[in-house]
Amino acid sequence: NIPGQVLTLSCKISGYLVTDSSYCTDFIRQPAGKALEWVGGMCGSGNTYYSDKLKSRFQITREDTSSNTITLQGKNVQAEDTAVYYCAKETQMKILLAIHNVAVSLTWLA
Repeated sequence: NIPGQVLTLSCKISGYLVTDSSYCTDFIRQPAGKALEWVGGMCGSGNTYYSDKLKSRFQITREDTSSNTITLQGKNVQAEDTAVYYCAKETQMKILLAIHNVAVSLTWLA
């Protein structure tokens, strides 16, 4: 993307429903040669959570639950937003721990 543009990524969920209150869906990213970084997540309840660093520029939505898809939109993207972006199922507890900067296992990426 060119700096200043909008980034839109859709994550088609399989194996659980985006409305299932037992789960959240996280977006995380990994810039080349750098560590994984949590961007934010949305839980089955519809509640959203974001990294303090990124919350002003990123938004997670699920406008059409019938498609079981969650979308990440980044506004005014910059060169430093260049990364491989992942989405992954999370439990409500793990996403809340992530928000509070408690180390959480990312083994579910493997």
